[in-house]
Amino acid sequence: MNFLGFPLRNNLFVAPMAGVTDRPFRQLCKKMGAGLAVSEMVTSNSLLYGSAKTRRRADHTGEVAPISVQIAGSVPAMMAEAARYNVDHGAQIIDINMGCPAKKICNVMAGSALMKDEPLVGRILEAVVRAVPETPVTLKVRTGWDSSCRNAPTILRIAEAAGIRALAVHGRTRADGYTGHAEYETIAAIKAEAHIPIIANGDITSPEKARHVLDVTGADALMIGRAAQGRPWLFREIEHYLATGTHLLPPQVSEIHAILLAHLEDLYAFYGHETGVRVARKHISWYTKGLVGSAAFRHHMNQLPDIDVQRRAVNDFFFQLAEQHEHLQYTEHDDSNDNERGLAA
Repeated sequence: MNFLGFPLRNNLFVAPMAGVTDRPFRQLCKKMGAGLAVSEMVTSNSLLYGSAKTRRRADHTGEVAPISVQIAGSVPAMMAEAARYNVDHGAQIIDINMGCPAKKICNVMAGSALMKDEPLVGRILEAVVRAVPETPVTLKVRTGWDSSCRNAPTILRIAEAAGIRALAVHGRTRADGYTGHAEYETIAAIKAEAHIPIIANGDITSPEKARHVLDVTGADALMIGRAAQGRPWLFREIEHYLATGTHLLPPQVSEIHAILLAHLEDLYAFYGHETGVRVARKHISWYTKGLVGSAAFRHHMNQLPDIDVQRRAVNDFFFQLAEQHEHLQYTEHDDSNDNERGLAA
C-alpha cells in the first residue's frame, strides 16, 4: 500500500493506545506484520516537553519508517507547536487525536470532546496543517459524541477543507466507550463521501472480521488496537488471510516465548529496570491471558519485584506450556481479573 507517499507492506495499522503503543510495541507490531503503527498520544502542553514520559514518547531511535506521532490538545496554537516539535524530533506523519474517550482527556476539552465544537475542530486542524506544511497530517475521530450527535461526516468535510490527508474512524460514539458493537455502516457512509483515505477501527479481532470490515465499509485500511495487546502476531495472521483466504497455523509456544522475552528486554532497555518491570507486567498479562493455567501465573507474576525473577517466571510458565502442547492453547473461560486495558485513541 502507498499511504501519503510512504510505501507500506499492507493496509493494517496499529491504533494509538495510551500506555501501550510505546516504541518497543510499535517496533514489534511492524515486525509481526503491521504496515503502520501510530504512537501513543503526546501532549500539546509545551511545559511537559521536558518530562521523562514525553521524552520517551518522542524517542523514535531505530524505528522503521514512516514514524506517525499522535498529538492531543485543544488549543490551536499549542497543537501547532506540538506538531512542529514532533516533526523536529523525527515524526514523518502527525496524527491528531479527536477520538480518545477517557474522562481526563475529555474533561479538558481534548480527544473526542472536541467533536462537540466543530468550529474549534476546524481551527485546530488548520493550525496544525499550516505549522508543518511538508508533513502529512491525519485525524482520528469517533462517529460522534453520542447517539444524538453522530457528526463524523461533518468532521470529514471540515478535515478535507483544512488539508487533512487521511481520517481514521473508531466506529463508536464517545458515550459508547468500548461497549456495544462498532458502527460499520457509519464508517461506510463516511467512506462514500470521502476524498481522502478512510481507516476503519473498532472490534477487528480476527482475520475473518478484518475481511468483513473491509467489505462492508469499503475502507482503505484497518486500524487494530486492543486485539493486538499481547497478540502482535494478529497482523501477520490477517495479512495472510487477506492475501490467500487461508489461515496460518497457531503460533508455536516456543516462538511466542521468544517473542515475549525479546519484548521484555526492549521494555527494560527503554524504560529502565524499575519502570520496565512495572510496564512489562501488563504485557505479560496480555500475552498469557486465556492460556491454559495462566490465571494463577499472572497473579504470582504481578507480585515479582525485579527483572531477573520476572524473566524466570516467564521462562518457567512457557517451558511448562511447551511440555504440554506445541502450539498455544486457549481456554474459552478465563477466570482472571485482569483489567489492564490500553486506551485506544
